[in-house]
Amino acid sequence: MSERKQGRRSAQDAEQTKVEILQVAAELFCELGYERVSLRNISEKAGVSHSLIRHHFGSKEKIWHDISDELHEFIVKYVATVYQNIPKTAPANVQLFEFIKRMMAYMLLFKRPVQLIADAVRQEDALLDYFLGSGEDIEDFVEGLVNAHNTLLPEAKIRMWDIKWQIMMYAHAAASLTPFLKETWSDETDDLDECLLRHFMLFEDTMAARLHIDKRYRSIPKSVQELVYELPCTD
Repeated sequence: MSERKQGRRSAQDAEQTKVEILQVAAELFCELGYERVSLRNISEKAGVSHSLIRHHFGSKEKIWHDISDELHEFIVKYVATVYQNIPKTAPANVQLFEFIKRMMAYMLLFKRPVQLIADAVRQEDALLDYFLGSGEDIEDFVEGLVNAHNTLLPEAKIRMWDIKWQIMMYAHAAASLTPFLKETWSDETDDLDECLLRHFMLFEDTMAARLHIDKRYRSIPKSVQELVYELPCTD
């Protein structure tokens, strides 16, 4: 094998190792919380040396920042996919409603962002500031949808932060109170996916009333999963 190919493969192996370390660290941060996780914990679970982690990242805070950056990059791509699928001829309130419910569905199935945010609130202010600061471009997009809604329905104006707060409440409840979620509908089903769907429909009912959504624009999903878009392949 030529030196160039060896170098390329070594670089690919190193990058894959970093990805695996970040995956392990994210799991630990969500499970135990930032404060209780050490670089030693991460190295042991990832099966790599403590010195290798320090070589790649330097500190636990840098690992957290990298996880936050990766999540933000993915969410930006997902937001773009949602936007591409929103019917542009629909009224502004319907476009906002479609965006909100697709993001809610994503956050119910992929809990890591809301788990990390919730833990960051309990930790150093810098962690939360870093996470929130990286989302300014998404906020600009959402604010555009909100402004269009308020122009269409000036008598029923909404605030972007009200929408974000409701999404956070419902997403965090499903992520952190799963036993209560299952108990709520225990006399009807023991299927967690069915419970998530019913939880989602409570959220959709609330937002549909808030945004004055006509019945013909309401969804009747069989699962939360069917409301989540797959990202287009970039290969």
